[in-house]
Amino acid sequence: MQVTRIATQPIEGQKPGTSGLRKKTRVFIQAGYLENFVQSIWTGIGGVTGRVLVVGGDGRYFNDAAIQVILRMAAASGAAKVIVGQGGLLSTPAASNLIRKRGADGGVILSASHNPGGPDEDFGIKYNMANGGPAPEAVTDAIYAATQSIDHYLTLETPDIDLYTLGETRVGAMMVEVVDPVADYAALMEELFDFDALRELFASGYRVHFDAMHAITGPYAVEILENRLGAAKGSVKNAIPLPDFGGGHPDPNPVWAKELMTAMYGAGAPDFGAASDGDGDRNMIVGKSCYVTPSDSLAVLAANAHLAPGYAAGLKGVARSMPTSCAVDRVAEARGIACYATPTGWKFFGNLLDAGLATLCGEESAGTGSDHVREKDGLWAVLMWLNILAVKRMSVGEVMAEHWAEFGRTYYSRHDYEAIDSQAANGLIDALRAALPAIPGQQVAGLTVSAAEDFSYTDPIDGSTAARQGIQLSFEGGARAVLRLSGTGTEGATLRVYLERFDARDFGQDPQVALAPVAAAIEALAGIKARSGRDAPDVIT
Repeated sequence: MQVTRIATQPIEGQKPGTSGLRKKTRVFIQAGYLENFVQSIWTGIGGVTGRVLVVGGDGRYFNDAAIQVILRMAAASGAAKVIVGQGGLLSTPAASNLIRKRGADGGVILSASHNPGGPDEDFGIKYNMANGGPAPEAVTDAIYAATQSIDHYLTLETPDIDLYTLGETRVGAMMVEVVDPVADYAALMEELFDFDALRELFASGYRVHFDAMHAITGPYAVEILENRLGAAKGSVKNAIPLPDFGGGHPDPNPVWAKELMTAMYGAGAPDFGAASDGDGDRNMIVGKSCYVTPSDSLAVLAANAHLAPGYAAGLKGVARSMPTSCAVDRVAEARGIACYATPTGWKFFGNLLDAGLATLCGEESAGTGSDHVREKDGLWAVLMWLNILAVKRMSVGEVMAEHWAEFGRTYYSRHDYEAIDSQAANGLIDALRAALPAIPGQQVAGLTVSAAEDFSYTDPIDGSTAARQGIQLSFEGGARAVLRLSGTGTEGATLRVYLERFDARDFGQDPQVALAPVAAAIEALAGIKARSGRDAPDVIT
């Protein structure tokens, strides 16, 4: 087997975002595009000579071909071993767990998360560190710098590697080990949760509707919920991962998981509903006629985590992304534990988890997780909810009512303006940023602005800073709004507007009605309609 050195040159636009590099699939399949970025990863992390890596992805279109490229390039650059999920499949949290359990030096995860898949849709790649978490900005900056100076990449001339037979195969001097993608993850879940209590719950006739959205979580949910816990066969819907996710959009929210919402709000609804996304790191929780916002879900899990065996000793602290509602802050204050607000991006939680300052973390974009891995984990959140429900013997709606009675309700919603003109989106944020010093004290749409800032974060562990992470506006009385541009799209710009308002007594309002004054205030301050050309958000969650 011959190592081949192939001359190349930098390709514009290979700058990793909050979760790696994401582009349209047709961009990735261009000659040399993936190869340039993979070689730049090797350069950015100081080489792979003698290293052990984990590789896998969510099964979207181009996943299998991309893994063959990565394996050849890892072998050509001197990697000692690559551990691959069977068929090239690994959910993102399972990959994180595998890196940690096997003591690997890092891993390459192929996914565009909740974005659609297919030849005309999205693809992505990111590097995770030895702790199992996404590469920090210092590493992604080094990778990006390498993309700007690359002049060659190395590959090994070899036939495709068999990714379907479990066991080891030598590729040049490198060992490739194909492993069951589900086994280690399922074993970890059994350590954290009371599987006996969950088996009793399902044996009682408890009904679950889990929508895997034809994405990676399907095999994991079938094995754990149906095979190990005894949920009725067929409880996991759309369980087979497909390269185009069955033509759907694998984003677990009420808009894209319409099948689940219809079931849970219809006659004869199951007891519990849930969904996960393309790569398995996000979740949605629904009870009978009761949708749980991700921010509320994080707060409920923080208040009740001690009911699961893996968290019986209590939480060391909690952390949330800055746009996530302050509901979990109130739980932390009541429980006497620390609460941290970080920029968006799971990588910012890594240092807190590694240092033992936080046990539970969450993002408003349906991502929740704990220190069991260094990624958010959709199925973990579902099992945590089920464990809590099994112990409390309450419905989802009853748990929410109990929670609000103790902590009050934080009404919350996210308004997404998708694929808008990038120049217009940046102009909106820049104009609002320039106006920040004059905004506090203003009365807008019946609300008084108490504070206005461009959020920045200083890591309490390593002192690194992240500036310009989103415009945050606070109002007297407990209302808040955040505006930021998302880094997860692949075309145009996505403007996300996060709205929240705290109420200590009235818990039965429609969230959009409760938040209407906050939305009106933001429109008056930012001029979203005029600048974006949109009369309304594309997605409201």
